[in-house]
Amino acid sequence: MKNSGPATIRENKAATLKVSILQSTIELIGKKSFDKIHVNQICEVVGISKVTFFKYFPQKEDILLYYLRVWCFHRCVELSAEHKKGIEGIRYLFEKLSISYERNPGMFLGLISYLNRSDMPIRPFPLKRAERELFYPDIEKISEIDTLSLDQLFENFLLEAIFAKEITRTSNTKQLVLLLNSILYGTIMTVHLQQVEYPARLFKQNVNTLLDALRFGELSYV
Repeated sequence: MKNSGPATIRENKAATLKVSILQSTIELIGKKSFDKIHVNQICEVVGISKVTFFKYFPQKEDILLYYLRVWCFHRCVELSAEHKKGIEGIRYLFEKLSISYERNPGMFLGLISYLNRSDMPIRPFPLKRAERELFYPDIEKISEIDTLSLDQLFENFLLEAIFAKEITRTSNTKQLVLLLNSILYGTIMTVHLQQVEYPARLFKQNVNTLLDALRFGELSYV
């Protein structure tokens, strides 16, 4: 994304409102189900009308897609400075996912539920320049940092791992991304259903089991 000049007053106002809606939703949900939160409640907390709400989020579930997009944006900003690569990068993503899940379980469970109900592939919710600048006002050229999806981040790290020979006997990144997603969403559901006391441990254990198998060529069928 190229920076074409400073954001306008209208763009900044819209960005502030969208972020306020997201943050208020996160606070309202806590550990509750996303389905139990109503648009009226969000509007009351933010101080807006339903008409204004639907102007920015055509359906309530779009907040979940926005949350995921913002989450990925934060990771891309961090990675632009930390330069994680290959298997280290995949472990980094899972560590961040486990932390975010522990903080906002209702958002992740709501996202899984929504994805399960959807009949069509989900497109990333847009993240505009003014929103990027609102999150990181002190980073120059923040609008030029690409926001990759979680699948794209996984695939990039997998390609690096294969090139560096951290992963052997397979180069099918699409299948490997599916495996990582299976572990991610499976871990979230297991943690929720089994009421796992320390989710971060299970996240780490599951991804390390897969990465070790890939590293030592134990998964040659993919």
